[in-house]
Amino acid sequence: MSDAFSPPAHERQWAMFAHLSALVGGLLTSVVGGWGTFAGPLIIWLLKKDGMPFVDDQAKEALNFNITVALIALVMTGVFGFFTVITLGLGLIVVIPVVGAFVLAWLVLTIIAAIRANEGLAYRYPFALRLIK
Repeated sequence: MSDAFSPPAHERQWAMFAHLSALVGGLLTSVVGGWGTFAGPLIIWLLKKDGMPFVDDQAKEALNFNITVALIALVMTGVFGFFTVITLGLGLIVVIPVVGAFVLAWLVLTIIAAIRANEGLAYRYPFALRLIK
């Protein structure tokens, strides 16, 4: 998105919802590992991609980021679970702060993206696999 392009208010709002829907999905599905984080961006992208170019871009960005986060969380679960077992639980001293920092980074980056989208600025997450193009 170029700086000269300013999307209409309703597109900015839907783009913001695409980012924030990951938080809602994460909270609702936290019992099963938070895999719902990419359901909201996916639904918004599928519904709005054809008629709203800014929403198309930002919903794909949110979707790619949350798929990346889910994959990293899956790997972390296995590695940290193994580490905790072989250290007889003492590994939790390392695991808990690392997981907390990871969740905090996801939360902060998602909020920043939502704010930028609401301002009409295309946000790019600092690390995300670009799986959906």
